[in-house]
Amino acid sequence: MNLTLNNGIEMPALGFGVFQTPPEVTTDAVHTALQTGYRLIDTAAAYGNERQVGEAIGRSGLPRAEVFIETKVWISDYGYDQALHAFDKSAGKLGVDQIDLLILHQALPGRFDLTAEAYRALETLLADGRVRAIGVSNFMPGHLDALLERAAVIPAVNQVELHPYFTQPAVQAANAAHGITTQAWSPIGGITSYRGTGTSTFDDPAITAIATAYGKTPAQVMIRWHLQEGRSAIPKSVRPERIAENFDVFDFELSADELKTLDALDTGVRGGTEPDDITLENFGRPIPEA
Repeated sequence: MNLTLNNGIEMPALGFGVFQTPPEVTTDAVHTALQTGYRLIDTAAAYGNERQVGEAIGRSGLPRAEVFIETKVWISDYGYDQALHAFDKSAGKLGVDQIDLLILHQALPGRFDLTAEAYRALETLLADGRVRAIGVSNFMPGHLDALLERAAVIPAVNQVELHPYFTQPAVQAANAAHGITTQAWSPIGGITSYRGTGTSTFDDPAITAIATAYGKTPAQVMIRWHLQEGRSAIPKSVRPERIAENFDVFDFELSADELKTLDALDTGVRGGTEPDDITLENFGRPIPEA
């Protein structure tokens, strides 16, 4: 299942994420994902595992054109020249000449001039053919508005925390208004399990009831929910059985009422960092050259 981005590029709707995956297990996890059938791999300069992602893609034997690679520029590399160099660092670690989707990892609200200049660098990379699509991550509607006042290219993707307990309807609406594809990180609410208090999405009675009805797992139901509502989802795991389970979502379909049931679980409680709290002082760290 593919999504057509606003520049006409096709991107697999279901991808494989490697957030917080240690470098020493990343290669095997990504290789397993590619063998399972995933064709979108999401990483980031700040994850410290781009090189291992590239090694797994090389080991897979798949033609380069068959794997959609997405990575992110960290805030420490914002600014025009810095972001151009960030591409060189990421491409070098990934072992590729062209990155399919390059996005800004966060807005930097207190230094939005640097954010805008970094995005201008992404526009240059797009015009030069070094990337096929550009976008953003963790941008709230106000950040999008500020960017679009200066940008020449509308982002193709906005990757944000999105799961049944935190659906960000205002962000989804802002994305849709500009033809921006919403991509969900923590799409099955893993963050509600390891950071949450109380019930996690995996134990939610409404989700488990739907899962039981289809002979599926709660994770599979949540991934299916994203896909049917037109979003991209990038679940992560290092366990081969979970990697396979998260991809096995194409043999059932949720009803309109079931989609509404999941939509209604939103608590409005963010699990991740508040986007407006991102500063260079608190979150900046150098990204190694190699």
